Amino acid sequence: MKYLFKNLLITFLAFLTIAGLFTLLNNPAQEPKEISLSQLVEQINQEQISTIIIRGDKLEIDLKDGEKEVATKEKETSLTESLKNYGLDSEKLKLVNLEIKGESGTAFWLGNVLPFLLPLLIIGFFLWFMFRGAKRGQMQALTFGRSRARLINPKDKKNRATFKDVAGLEEAKEELNEIVDFLKNPKKFVDLGAKIPKGVLLVGSPGTGKTLLGRAIATEANVPFFNVSGSEFVEMFVGVGSSRVRDLFQTAKKHSPCLIFIDELDAIGRQRGAGLGGGNDEREQTLNQILVEMDGFDPNTGIILLAATNRPDVLDPALLRPGRFDRRILLNLPDIKDRKSVLEIHARNKPLEENVNLREIAERTPGFSGADLANIVNEAAILTARRNKKKIGQDELRECIEKVLLGPERKSHILSKKEKEIAAFHEAGHALVAASLTHTDPIQKVSIIARGVAAGYTLKIPIEDRHLHSRSEFIDELAVLLGGYVAEELVFDELTTGASSDLLKSTELAMRLVTKYGMSKKLGPRTFGGKEELIFLGREIATEKDYSEEIAGQIDKEVTKFIDDAEHTAKKILTAKRKKLDQIAKVLIKKEVIERKEFEKLMKKKV
Repeated sequence: MKYLFKNLLITFLAFLTIAGLFTLLNNPAQEPKEISLSQLVEQINQEQISTIIIRGDKLEIDLKDGEKEVATKEKETSLTESLKNYGLDSEKLKLVNLEIKGESGTAFWLGNVLPFLLPLLIIGFFLWFMFRGAKRGQMQALTFGRSRARLINPKDKKNRATFKDVAGLEEAKEELNEIVDFLKNPKKFVDLGAKIPKGVLLVGSPGTGKTLLGRAIATEANVPFFNVSGSEFVEMFVGVGSSRVRDLFQTAKKHSPCLIFIDELDAIGRQRGAGLGGGNDEREQTLNQILVEMDGFDPNTGIILLAATNRPDVLDPALLRPGRFDRRILLNLPDIKDRKSVLEIHARNKPLEENVNLREIAERTPGFSGADLANIVNEAAILTARRNKKKIGQDELRECIEKVLLGPERKSHILSKKEKEIAAFHEAGHALVAASLTHTDPIQKVSIIARGVAAGYTLKIPIEDRHLHSRSEFIDELAVLLGGYVAEELVFDELTTGASSDLLKSTELAMRLVTKYGMSKKLGPRTFGGKEELIFLGREIATEKDYSEEIAGQIDKEVTKFIDDAEHTAKKILTAKRKKLDQIAKVLIKKEVIERKEFEKLMKKKV
């Protein structure tokens, strides 16, 4: 569409220029008045004419008053003879300045040749225009199989990133230092007969810094960096993907040593043989070409392939064997120390108030990825600007944690008096049960201001990072999830749809306890239900049932038992502490928000 508009504009301007040229030739700006020879004689006799210029049979007449006129004389006779025939006074003619000039060459060509030449020029222009469009289409067809990889030059300061820009991930950076050393000094390894890994696979959750780490390797090694997404190889035409892979490696050889980074490798690296297209599937052909380029007959010396994915379980085994992606580096979510470092990196160019404590923000963000933390700092900067403040404060950072977790506040979502009371008791139920149990995280905030899809929320944040979770923690968490449900039933003797999300989470957790974690005492240490994945459709849509109908019934009973026990625990706590429940709910109705310190005071306060 862009090229079509451009071509139409060029055509319109060309026609506009031609039309203007014709107008200029045929209609001069000041066209002289044409008179007859008798009128000319009369003006000469009256001494009104100063100069007559003779150009062939054309006469250009300048009057004494500054006006200009034209006339045409007879071709076969001289001007004097023609004028005498009309009664010219010879004495008067002597007062007129007569000039004889040859006919203009430019006027001759424009007047005689241009009418024949201009149509040929117009036809030639259209032929050139059509051939140019055809040539562009042909070039596009020829370049359709070219790689779409973007080359980032190591001298490009705008896109530079070093290991210092990647907080945490110390083990990953240590592993990748070998790759950097090889790209800088390949001879050191070759002389010892060592073979550096041809492919390095970065595995981690979204936002853990896989792409940033790839750029940092290229910058540290000071080599060209080819960046491409897995989806850019696959097109609707068969063979295009494999052609782009060949072109990518051919281009990389010209810039060797270099680094090729393929993001989202699972887009083309999924296990073969499960697609509807079989062996002729375009995606599989692309994968086959990558395998050949990585470990074929033609060695790619000096080229290291770096790829990133968050789904290593779906990759083809041929990709992961030695000689291809034979080094796998796991990128974990940052711990509290790394989160603080990430926050410091993203706060470098942002003005912070002196009392800002990034350690506290790191403590409140367990399970956050580097991208989440960057989003928090950015949202805090936006919020500070909206509040017309010059520096980012601790309050803005805290508020943006909740915004990233739950979504923005919906202050326009006004609850009725009855709904507000139900929401207050619901959240007070969650908070009171959590504060009464041993294996739960401390309450950071309780609110009945709507955020995202939630009408209210109870925010619990662990004191420290945990990588292992016990059965006791899960059982207490089930009771906390059902605390709001039980509080509504206990206070109002009625249930609402507000607990639907809690019921969904508690049911899923209880199912995992039985089928995935082996925490059911009756069914023992085993898992139930494997996964069958349809690769072509790109998601898990079927579950393999590896147990009998009798076991299925026992699973249902165990899940129900976990839920019933959690409900009983929550009901026991809220019944025994009914006055405390009322106290927390009243404060919520009045203030809408209870922070951690105020909540702890409420729990210690006697009723």
